[in-house]
Amino acid sequence: MLKLGIYAIFRLLLGSFFNIYYDIIFFILSFCLLSFLYSSFIAFNQIDIKKIIAYSSIAHMNFSLLGLFSHNLMGLFGAFYLMFGHAITSSALFLGIGVLYDRYKTRLIFYYSSLITFMPIFSFFYFIFLLSNFGFPGTFNFVGEFFIIIGGFYLSNFITILTTIGSVLSLVYSLFLYNKIFFGPLNKNFIRFYNDITRIEFLIFIILLFFILFFGMFPQFCLDFINLFLYKLFVKI
Repeated sequence: MLKLGIYAIFRLLLGSFFNIYYDIIFFILSFCLLSFLYSSFIAFNQIDIKKIIAYSSIAHMNFSLLGLFSHNLMGLFGAFYLMFGHAITSSALFLGIGVLYDRYKTRLIFYYSSLITFMPIFSFFYFIFLLSNFGFPGTFNFVGEFFIIIGGFYLSNFITILTTIGSVLSLVYSLFLYNKIFFGPLNKNFIRFYNDITRIEFLIFIILLFFILFFGMFPQFCLDFINLFLYKLFVKI
């Protein structure tokens, strides 16, 4: 639904009201910044792994609003790219939560610890997915966030710097999540039976990993499609 809202802004707001929304751009960007910081701080206070990822998705979509309303093609490229990238990344993260819930029947973070000892393959995949979640260079999300930051500087240096500093929050709670689940002392009262990912789970994970790394290292394949979409959008204007 979050990505659908971004797409609706592309097709409706930017297409029909392109010359009007610029008058209220300050209020839009202020709301974007406050919502981004608020959702990030909420993610810090969650004990449900699924809710942490959900609020992380909200924060990233608020970050993409900066590119949407940056009033330049660089920001639009970044917002569209981040929409695709986070769709893949969040799907992979939610699938990982489903894998844990299927084995241990809980999503509460305090029950998990030291899973890297028993599920090394799953630990590797989830680490790469979390790297993409906070925009590590070479991953899908990084390209979109990089374009958004560049486009944002054309509009407002102050808001862009604050938003970029706020993106460090996603790094902190992502690493905290990974450290709590996969490291630390073993909870012997809870983790008694374990097994690593199955073949079908491995196949799905490897496909998602391919998209995250391929489009992170070779963004031109996706940028050509975005360029065609934006050309058709603004020709109609």
